[in-house]
Amino acid sequence: MAQMLVQAAIFLACAVLAVPLSRKLGLGAVLGYLFAGMLIGPYGLKLIDDVQAIYEFSEFGVVLLLFIIGLELQPSRLWVLRKQVFGLGLLQVLGTGLAMGAVAWGFGLKWQAALVAGLGLAMSSTALVLQTLAEKQQLTTRHGRNAFAILLFQDLAVIPILAALPFLGSGGAAHDGGGWMDALKAVGMIVGVVIGGRYLTRPLFSAIARFGSREVFTSAALLIVIGVTLLMELVGLSASLGAFLAGVLLADSEYRHELEADIEPFKGLLLGLFFIAVGMSANLALILKQPLLLLALTLGLLGIKAVVVMGLGAAFKAPTSSTRKLALSLAQGGEFAFVLFGVAGGFGIFTEAQAQLLVVVVTVSMLLSPLLFILEEKVLGPWLDRKQEREFDTIEADGNHVVIAGMGRVGQVVARVLNMKKIPLTVLDVDAAQVDSLRKFGIKVYYGDASRLDMLEAAKAGEARLFILAIDDPEASYKTAELVRRHFPGLPILARARNRQHAYKLMDLGITKIYRETWHMSLELAHTALLRLAIPQSEAAMTVARFRDHDIQLLKRQYAVYQDEAKLIQTSNDVRAELDALLEGDREDASEATPERDYVAVEEEGEGKGEARQAGQETPTT
Repeated sequence: MAQMLVQAAIFLACAVLAVPLSRKLGLGAVLGYLFAGMLIGPYGLKLIDDVQAIYEFSEFGVVLLLFIIGLELQPSRLWVLRKQVFGLGLLQVLGTGLAMGAVAWGFGLKWQAALVAGLGLAMSSTALVLQTLAEKQQLTTRHGRNAFAILLFQDLAVIPILAALPFLGSGGAAHDGGGWMDALKAVGMIVGVVIGGRYLTRPLFSAIARFGSREVFTSAALLIVIGVTLLMELVGLSASLGAFLAGVLLADSEYRHELEADIEPFKGLLLGLFFIAVGMSANLALILKQPLLLLALTLGLLGIKAVVVMGLGAAFKAPTSSTRKLALSLAQGGEFAFVLFGVAGGFGIFTEAQAQLLVVVVTVSMLLSPLLFILEEKVLGPWLDRKQEREFDTIEADGNHVVIAGMGRVGQVVARVLNMKKIPLTVLDVDAAQVDSLRKFGIKVYYGDASRLDMLEAAKAGEARLFILAIDDPEASYKTAELVRRHFPGLPILARARNRQHAYKLMDLGITKIYRETWHMSLELAHTALLRLAIPQSEAAMTVARFRDHDIQLLKRQYAVYQDEAKLIQTSNDVRAELDALLEGDREDASEATPERDYVAVEEEGEGKGEARQAGQETPTT
């Protein structure tokens, strides 16, 4: 017991110390976990020796990660990805596997060993790639979706690869037909999980939600994941694949969000433990003994996988930047290789030395993977994408028009309204992808940077009736506003502000017509909330109006002191006290005019959500 607590304390200390430091240095959380594992492992300070047990336990974090991803991916959306999964994924595994196998065969391995080595090295780390992409908010980008599709196919490929190992080994296991029987069992298990998840899990969660407690609901969610994991491992399948299927089958469930919230803390801790275990498994002794060989093999692995993916990107006519990001994301080896090479060694396909060397190469490639993300983000992306940047469009403006800078959420709505009145517009946006997307819908927009004087002159800003500043980024917005103010002082500006600080910056330039992007929506939401809580219409409107007027006054008063934090806080407190006093006066006037209302909590039939309403009155609706 004491030893377990000591190990838990060491792991938690690694997470608390290494991850914030790594993030502060711009290296990301994953690299922090990996280096922490190398430090405390048997090849470092030797604080923990039983790496295998820790690794096997921590793999459950990968399982939970795939379950949560499955929860967020509805079956209809998964069907949309079928071409990427079975097209791009299949070509990546076959292309990389054959290329790596040919290299291994050239190094003297038998064709059976070379084939298994190639297919094993073709796999990438599901946990590392998806966690990093999620951390960088890139899962919904084109390369993020393609990376997910390829990783999903790699998990599917586990079935035939493991089934083929007995036929490739020297133990004669192929003669009893066990490999094909295992494959059939695997397919049957997948069908069973699909059927069970479709017809059994939802009634189970419904009953628990009705009669159980929050703890029982969490226990049931973990039980589902663990049960599916055990069933998948029973037939030699990837546990993460089973968890993903279970998540997809519950993606349409009304309990999806609650399941995700309950499992997220377990997933985060165990996934961090998994990366620590990978770092601990890095055989530093072998690395120091044969550094040049391992460096050459690792760079070869990263290079070949990246080249294959780049070739596939060119064949599929994907954008170069997206293909490059995908290639660097999937360049490393994956955790499945650890299992595959161990099983292959048991069948006599690899010698112990060969299997250990391949495992170290995969481990080192995983350690280098976060650095590849940083290389792309800090060096390759800014340099190559800038070199390949297309020329700005030639603008055709007739004058006496409206110029809109920024075609995001705000700019699009404004442009659509003005188009309804046939008002001539010149719309500029610096995001080439956004411009191309809008043009597909028949929206006329120019690719150009409104913060450049030559673009504004080409747009004939000097002859415009109005300039609408709808740029999302506060820095780019301020730069554009400053340029317009300096070179076109007579041009009226209506400006979108992302927040109060952005508004203050625009006010510094003398811009008075400023619209905070979420302000009016928030006031409307607050008004509706008051009505749903049975506040009479007149009182709700008065309350919101009071707040609106005082917030406008607060904005003006704080503008004079917004660079002084102490005065900013004091101004907020003063205005809040004034607002409370006014509202208290309103309440006293209302109580003299009408009897005090009695609010009671009620349950709306069929929803189970508490609301407040005035006794004896109908709940107002909007």
